[in-house]
Amino acid sequence: MSGFTYQSGVLHADAVPLTAIADAVGTPTYVYSGGLIRETYRGFANAFAGRDALVCYAVKANSNLAVLGLLGREGAGADCVSIGEVKRAVAAGIAPNKIVFAGVAKSATEIAAALEIGILQFNVESVPELERISAIAAARGQLAEIAIRVNPDVDAGTHAKITTGKKGNKFGIDLDQAAGVYAHAATLPGIRAAAVAMHIGSQITTVEPFEAALTRLVALAQELIAAGHPVSRIDCGGGVGIPYRGEAPIDLPAYAAMVKRVTAGFAGTLMFEPGRYLVGNAGALVSRVEYVKQGSDRRFYILDAGMNDLIRPAMYEAWHDIIPVRQTADAPAPVDVVGPICESSCIFAKDRPMPPLVDGDLIAILSAGAYSAAMASSYNTRALPAEVLVEGDRYAVIKARRSLEDLFADESPTPAFAPLGS
Repeated sequence: MSGFTYQSGVLHADAVPLTAIADAVGTPTYVYSGGLIRETYRGFANAFAGRDALVCYAVKANSNLAVLGLLGREGAGADCVSIGEVKRAVAAGIAPNKIVFAGVAKSATEIAAALEIGILQFNVESVPELERISAIAAARGQLAEIAIRVNPDVDAGTHAKITTGKKGNKFGIDLDQAAGVYAHAATLPGIRAAAVAMHIGSQITTVEPFEAALTRLVALAQELIAAGHPVSRIDCGGGVGIPYRGEAPIDLPAYAAMVKRVTAGFAGTLMFEPGRYLVGNAGALVSRVEYVKQGSDRRFYILDAGMNDLIRPAMYEAWHDIIPVRQTADAPAPVDVVGPICESSCIFAKDRPMPPLVDGDLIAILSAGAYSAAMASSYNTRALPAEVLVEGDRYAVIKARRSLEDLFADESPTPAFAPLGS
């Protein structure tokens, strides 16, 4: 059994009780189910059996090397948005020819490093970036394979802060400009426009927005091929969502059937960049109740985890299910679940029905495998949470908790000032 389930009254990750991990590693700690990550990846990849398809995991969702290594061994490539993520993917064993480098602000240094590594393609977001890649590749005597990321002006129907495919977003090149940009790319040295790409947003749980955008992208690809451009890949992007609050998950067979139908006239490679879908529900943040505080009109569970450990509720008003690690049949009552950070936004849930807990009890914040540890910070000079990967009845610490002194070891209260020009 994989994922997070109660067994003998204690919440387990796969076959490991979270109480054992908390006792050994401390809290707050992120715990990932290796079995669930593997099952989810295989389900996604197998949905496109019969087509030439490459699944490039979106590293930004969870960039821990152990998670990347697990997915790489399953056959995944990597979708990266910085040279740091590219280097993480390579360090985890993912082949460079399965790595896509996206992002709106690639520096000259990053582009040169990616060319040195030998990545599969750059997803280009603007004409100046296209010209920069051309100049750097030509100067190095290399040929950079690129995709133009097209903005298809499709509303993904998701949170405004994670919508990326409408006019006015900073991402991509407007669809009505794309053919002209490809024509310009054909005149540049060091460039081979081998693909078209899109990404319309994140946490999308219906097929319709994907179909609207992909239909426009396939039409563009066919137009470009007819004009003589060497387009051999369609990058369908990512954005497939997960259930956080009991929502119906996306119908994966219906999504795959739609992709196959819309791309039926295209003989090349299909690329996908899922992130949250593969790891989101495979992670939980385990925390301990420091205090139970009774106010005049509300009750608070004050945790040892804060918004620095999990910022999604503060940033996106995101919902995460929160459950006790030890199962109880006691009747729930509304409480505010909050953290220690000195910000009013350090709240995980308001008026959330929770069973009665006492100081020292453990809770698990679920669906925290994506955009959680990857976005953690040391705000308030707090140590980053530890991270643990579970495989069956075994677990491994894949990111140790660092000491507080490590947080400021590279700082000095008496800086050595250098004169200008030195």
